Amino acid sequence: MVNARQEMILQLIGTHEISTQEMLRDLLEENGFSVTQATISRDIRQLKLRKKRTASGQNCYAKGPSAPAAPSGLLTDVVVRIDYAINTVVVTCHAGSAQAACAVIDRLQLPEIVGTIAGDDTIFILTRSENAAKQLIHLLETHIWG
Repeated sequence: MVNARQEMILQLIGTHEISTQEMLRDLLEENGFSVTQATISRDIRQLKLRKKRTASGQNCYAKGPSAPAAPSGLLTDVVVRIDYAINTVVVTCHAGSAQAACAVIDRLQLPEIVGTIAGDDTIFILTRSENAAKQLIHLLETHIWG
């Protein structure tokens, strides 16, 4: 039952702009799945769904970046330190590797990121808020250093 429900969730987020867990619950119930908010929350976490801004400007659920195993290999090799100040994340890399690492981060298309710029050994990442910067640091550290 879990696999069928999670498959339905993926199908629903692919065909509808779903911005809340309540909207998702209602759509699941319309499709024959009676679920609690706790179950939806767990499914969202297990499916690694993220909120992304749609063309209409809404933040809606979407499948997060697929397994970052390949990118994190490069990031693991080149990232030395990650820090932030307010809504700017600073990633320090080995000399000459910041642009390649920045390209990997850009390809992740994370909703927390407004934009990036890379020099020789430093990447500046502008985020939407200080909270988004903290979330981004946690995400990057998890993927880079486990």
